Amino acid sequence: MCGRYALTVEPAVLSALLALRDVAEFEPRWNLAPSQSAPVVTRDDAREGRALRSMRWGLVPSWSKDSKIGYRTINARSETAATKPAFRSAYRERRCLVPASWFYEWRKDGKEKTPFKIQRIDGAPLVMAGLFESWRGNATEAPRTTFTVLTTSANEDMEGLHDRMPCLLNREDHDRWLDVEHDDMDAVAALLRPAPAGTLEHHRVSQRVGNVRNEGPDLLTPDTLF
Repeated sequence: MCGRYALTVEPAVLSALLALRDVAEFEPRWNLAPSQSAPVVTRDDAREGRALRSMRWGLVPSWSKDSKIGYRTINARSETAATKPAFRSAYRERRCLVPASWFYEWRKDGKEKTPFKIQRIDGAPLVMAGLFESWRGNATEAPRTTFTVLTTSANEDMEGLHDRMPCLLNREDHDRWLDVEHDDMDAVAALLRPAPAGTLEHHRVSQRVGNVRNEGPDLLTPDTLF
């Protein structure tokens, strides 16, 4: 799964990587959590390019009566997203790119859970496959645009950490994922495969990352160093 991640890359670097028409503007985040807002990339058909938009993490389907479902839909299993009621419409019509510098996962050691950051070995940003939806709100909640991160089976790099991982897209696959006008769903599904072994590495980080209120680069320093 993917329940916490970071985005600390320079905006100009991210804009070049994702071929955005304008330089993205966002604050660096070391501890992005569900229900928080994060930068997400979508097609910008009006300007024939791509746009960076702020969305809330936890997809709320357009038909939902309230936003509570968003706490259960931060991830969508790639194997079933095309048919699940909460995701199938977005899978066909509203696909997005979710940039990240790394994501976090916890390893169980008996009763203890040890956090690790998982990043590319080459240090390049990750681009996770996502879906998004617009929700009209209700009498007590404002309208919002929300997203989910698609997951797949874990590769060998995740051994001992978790049996799921985000679907990571190669740069040459970004356009294909965003192209919702192409109706070859088998080709779309083929993009949602585990990253090749040797793509990722992991490093232990501070237990403080478990608290969503904690932010900053000090979260990357293991507590055992103090």
